Amino acid sequence: MLTVDVVAVAGEGAASQVLLVQRANPPFAGRWALPGGFVDEEEPTRRAAARELGEETGLVVDPAELELLGVYDTPRRDPRGWSVSAIYLASLPRAVEVAGADDARDARWFPLHEPLGLAFDHDTVLADARARVRP
Repeated sequence: MLTVDVVAVAGEGAASQVLLVQRANPPFAGRWALPGGFVDEEEPTRRAAARELGEETGLVVDPAELELLGVYDTPRRDPRGWSVSAIYLASLPRAVEVAGADDARDARWFPLHEPLGLAFDHDTVLADARARVRP
């Protein structure tokens, strides 16, 4: 399975926030995660990341503005089976209004530098993003 996720960070320094979605479906239904999902056939991953971000949160970004954070392929990162995820970083000057949609029950901004206990391997991904955006 090829998937994408987006670490959307708003603001700077200690006041930075990260956008998370509450999953509506298994696995991890009810848990918070990075917005993302499956890449459609013949769809570039950067475009898929922007599409999934918009579908799940209403936040529209230009795919060209997304920065590749990394590729995550640890076995068993997804209980549904083997998956590889291209993770992108979106930097915004400030948090904007978002709403959970599609397969996200809710979408909210959380303090970037607080531990969160996320679904999948998203705590690892978020730690990598924190290191990248550190002031």
